[in-house]
Amino acid sequence: MRDRLGKLVIQIPCLNESGQLPAMLADLPREVAGFDRVEWLVIDDGSTDGTAEVARAHGVDHVVRHDTNRGLAAAFMTGLDAALRAGADVIVNTDADNQYDAACIPDLVAPILAGEAQMVIGARPIATHEGFSPLKKALQRLGSWVVRKASGTSVPDAPSGFRAISRSLAMRLYVFNTHTYTLETIIQAGRLNEPVASVPVRVNPDTRESRLIRSMFGYIRRSALTIIRIFAIYRPLQFFSLIALLIALPGLVAFARFIFFSLAGDGGGHIQSLVIGASLIAAGSVTLIGAFLADLTAANRALLSDVRTRLYRAELEREEAKKSDGEVAASPEREAASQR
Repeated sequence: MRDRLGKLVIQIPCLNESGQLPAMLADLPREVAGFDRVEWLVIDDGSTDGTAEVARAHGVDHVVRHDTNRGLAAAFMTGLDAALRAGADVIVNTDADNQYDAACIPDLVAPILAGEAQMVIGARPIATHEGFSPLKKALQRLGSWVVRKASGTSVPDAPSGFRAISRSLAMRLYVFNTHTYTLETIIQAGRLNEPVASVPVRVNPDTRESRLIRSMFGYIRRSALTIIRIFAIYRPLQFFSLIALLIALPGLVAFARFIFFSLAGDGGGHIQSLVIGASLIAAGSVTLIGAFLADLTAANRALLSDVRTRLYRAELEREEAKKSDGEVAASPEREAASQR
């Protein structure tokens, strides 16, 4: 158990949030038990309403900005990088619309401070949340089930953006999905054998419509594509083997039909069953070969991820060493100035 860590950075991805940001920042803590320092980080994802200026005016310690809107997943990754370079020991991610109760941040970081987890997800009260429609609640449960199966974790609210991440795990995360980071980062943590915990959190009343859900049809389509992509990337052998089976099984049935009629002396009239069966079996076999190739690619991706993490960690250590050297070099000058 670690009684105390150096720095907690609370990051907030933003897109045109100048109206929401002041109230949201007013609720953020400047002190959290277990940390020597708490800093705020705003990621302005190409806003056109002066979000970055509002953030600076309200005392945000770090503001990084995308010149154009790159999406929530890219803003999240930019935030992790900026927080790590700012020296964060733990990073808390929250939404700019003030959906999550900031008073729950101590609960969110507690499992990391206790050494019980490297990532902690804030579980919203979905069943009683009046802002969620029955369809959205069903999709949330489906997405969480998919993540549990793909990651081996037991997170009940995988789409929640309210989460705490340790420094060591943040260095190892990389999001391939361009839409959202929530599901994929949990799967990565699970596959890295990093402990993932969940704590119940409170939510505030909705202040505006979700930016991610512009239409229910679009939300369903994106959610389905995200789920399919997750299985294709992180469970390629199982995913493509299932497709191969679905392709080859009708072919086996058609082939068996041809054999049955051939044994009955009527095979000549059912050549089409032989052709269809052979074609589907061949297509299924090719897909199965693709499944093994995809599994090899996934193994290679894991190796590349490990290389990236090592290089990234070395880069951060070099930057920290340069900062330390600069402080040491400047200290005699400050001491001399103080003596004048």
